[in-house]
Amino acid sequence: MTELSTKFNPTEVEAGRYDKWLAADVFKPSGDKKAKPYSIVIPPPNVTGKLHLGHAWDTTLQDIIIRAKRMQGYDTLWLPGMDHAGIATQAKVEERLREQGISRYDLGREKFLEKVWEWKDEYAATIKAQWGKMGLSLDYSRERFTLDDGLSKAVKKVFVKLYEKGFIYRGEFIINWDPAARTALSDIEVIHKDVEGAFYHITYPLTDGSGNVEIATTRPETLLGDVAVIVNAKDERYQDIIGKTVTVPFVNHEIPVLTDEHADMAKGTGVVKITPAHDPNDFDVVERLNAQGHNLPMINVMNDDGTMNELAAEFADMDRFEARKQIVAKLDEMGQLVKIEKMVHSVGHSERSGAVVEPRLSTQWFVKMDELAKNAIANQKTDNAVEFFPPRFNDTFTQWMENVHDWVISRQLWWGHQIPAWYNADGEMYVGETAPEGDGWTQDSDVLDTWFSSALWPFSTMGWPDEEAEDFKRYFPTSTLVTGYDIIFFWVSRMIFQSLEFTNERPFKDVLIHGLIRDEEGRKMSKSLGNGIDPMDVIEKYGADALRWFLSNGSAPGQDVRFSYEKMDAAWNFINKIWNISRYIIMNKEALSAADTYINVDKVAQKTAGNVTDRWILTKLNETIDHVTKNFDKFEFGEAGRALYNFIWEDFANWYVELTKEVLYGEDEAEKDVTRSVLVYVLDQILRLLHPIMPFVTEEISENLGLIDNSLVVAQYPEVRPEFSDAAAVRGVEVLKDIIKSVRNIRAEVNTAPSKAVPILIKTENAEIETFLKENSNYLTRFTNPETLEISADIIAPAQAMTAILSNVEIYLPLAGLINISDEIARLTKELAKWQKELDMVSRKLSNEKFVANAKPEVVEKEQAKQADYQTKFDTTQARIAELEKL
Repeated sequence: MTELSTKFNPTEVEAGRYDKWLAADVFKPSGDKKAKPYSIVIPPPNVTGKLHLGHAWDTTLQDIIIRAKRMQGYDTLWLPGMDHAGIATQAKVEERLREQGISRYDLGREKFLEKVWEWKDEYAATIKAQWGKMGLSLDYSRERFTLDDGLSKAVKKVFVKLYEKGFIYRGEFIINWDPAARTALSDIEVIHKDVEGAFYHITYPLTDGSGNVEIATTRPETLLGDVAVIVNAKDERYQDIIGKTVTVPFVNHEIPVLTDEHADMAKGTGVVKITPAHDPNDFDVVERLNAQGHNLPMINVMNDDGTMNELAAEFADMDRFEARKQIVAKLDEMGQLVKIEKMVHSVGHSERSGAVVEPRLSTQWFVKMDELAKNAIANQKTDNAVEFFPPRFNDTFTQWMENVHDWVISRQLWWGHQIPAWYNADGEMYVGETAPEGDGWTQDSDVLDTWFSSALWPFSTMGWPDEEAEDFKRYFPTSTLVTGYDIIFFWVSRMIFQSLEFTNERPFKDVLIHGLIRDEEGRKMSKSLGNGIDPMDVIEKYGADALRWFLSNGSAPGQDVRFSYEKMDAAWNFINKIWNISRYIIMNKEALSAADTYINVDKVAQKTAGNVTDRWILTKLNETIDHVTKNFDKFEFGEAGRALYNFIWEDFANWYVELTKEVLYGEDEAEKDVTRSVLVYVLDQILRLLHPIMPFVTEEISENLGLIDNSLVVAQYPEVRPEFSDAAAVRGVEVLKDIIKSVRNIRAEVNTAPSKAVPILIKTENAEIETFLKENSNYLTRFTNPETLEISADIIAPAQAMTAILSNVEIYLPLAGLINISDEIARLTKELAKWQKELDMVSRKLSNEKFVANAKPEVVEKEQAKQADYQTKFDTTQARIAELEKL
């Protein structure tokens, strides 16, 4: 055992501690088959870089949950892992290669993938080091990666099964295309931003020479792929041109004028050009028109890198935006540009590359979502439902599932799970978990969307598709998922419908949704704003425990949190307070053994030893354990943190530790041992309560306290002990505290130093309080320094005295010569206004029929008691003012 240093130094406290935990294997499941299992799978971070504050928040909450459950005797598994992250990782590696003057095409697929694996190994090591800095109690023996063999096997099985059921299909559709990454994107990988644009009004000549039609478009470069012009069948302006043809500029295609409800008579000119290979609405229009027998083609005029292709006439090989400029200029020269209307509109951008997304006709693989979505929605009405915290996110999930589109799952990348489909020269296709036998088969070069594999994460990591795998049988479904609200659509929903489809189980019982970490001004952290915070920098300055305390106490479930260094200062100060009181207690512990501590505390609980302050602090400890445990179970870590803070700083440090000096500075050695025992025991319980949030400093102090044989990681979590509850002790000590505070406040009002003895009169008509105060007057003597102390129901208020009105108690300090009567009346008048305000608030609540009818009886009784107390204080203060006004 080493003595605690004089000041909390997080670097010294945290150094080497994580390695000790790993060496002791305390993060692994207990293996106790009688214990209830509790499991969490970590939301796998992308191997694209270092972890940010959002990751730190997310993992801190998970660690708090798993550490608490482990201490409560659950057989806990927190499974770590990382996501290959498809497009995001490939983009990073390609960027690195560009800096070296090469591209993936220069290397070829195999060599390029070697480079990506090197990147993965580099950043996986960084992430694991950061997990260690955070103190995350992960079982690394079960670590998984979305591209490892086991998960790849699961991915192939799911793909093949969905294909065989008709839920996966291959087809030509309009998809979101990222021309920078040259890959398809799902709808939720597209970020819409308001940008400056324009409506370009263009005339198309009628082929028969009878005039022109005017259309308006935001993307004139796509007109080279027009296949029709439509009007609304009810639009009287255009009845004479329906069935005619117009000539498309530059390519001179003759295209028909047809009717469809997509043409809005009130929007623009009412005439719409149709470019089915470059617009999802136009694609739908052509599908309808072709069903009527029109046989319109799909003309794609762009390459996959966003340049115009050979069908774009003189604009071939130009970038799409350069082609737009050239086309507009030439239309103007030709007299076919009517006008340009500037406007701001929403344009889709790739979440990963930032490129403007191009709607593009493409052959892709899709997941048909109808039945999968219906099953997920239906499941939320059963006992197998996933419970969201806060509950409002269940509506978010349901609404999205009700409006979900088919999911495009193929990506034109090299990094990822290659689609298990093969083609031969005869045009045949084979889908299977392994390659077909025979020569001449070529595997589809596309890979799957990274969310396809991460959607299987809760069960693929447990050994599925082997349903007899020990972890799958023991720990699936998992207990809790912790994640941000920004990926409910990307990930949470997909895990739910895939798990229901393949295991007939929800993937997790509870989902705790947290918000985003913002800067002090409430702005989202981003590279462009330069307001990002590296959690490792914060740990370097304040320590991991301080960061974890801030992250766990920052907000309620579902809410955003604002980071500030002022809050970090407060977190460090709180830990330093705990450190200092721990030093005081350990220094006073002397030769007290663990057995002595527990025996003495039991005697206090039985009221055969100890004093009222000992019984008071044990009762307050009970209340804190109850409050913290219940709020942990509801994931209300902010509420739990507030209860811990108030108990530790206020009740324990500011009051109990100070009150013990009355005993510890006395002569009764037996009484000293009891008080030391209570100090040590309460500190031990505080450390256990705090350990899930502050693992490093609590372990350090606990080792020095010497009550635990091994590690706090596997120590028993505190439980409420009914024998500790002593309501009378609480009532008495709270009055004692109020009196001490009031006397100190009065002294401050008249600038009377605590060292100057003054007469104190305490009037109470409550016999229990009078007896208590007389029996414990030694505390009043020590902490109020009375010249004389009188406690009685018969006290008559002196004319010249400062006054404090408490519940059932009136305090008078006769300080003749120091009191200004008018000032005292003014002070008491403010007190009177305060009690009136409290009375008004509680009276409004009690006069609310809904509150009285719906609240629990004990809640109503509590409000009624408050009302009576406030009324007494109001009446007593009013009476005292009246007495002073007579002087």
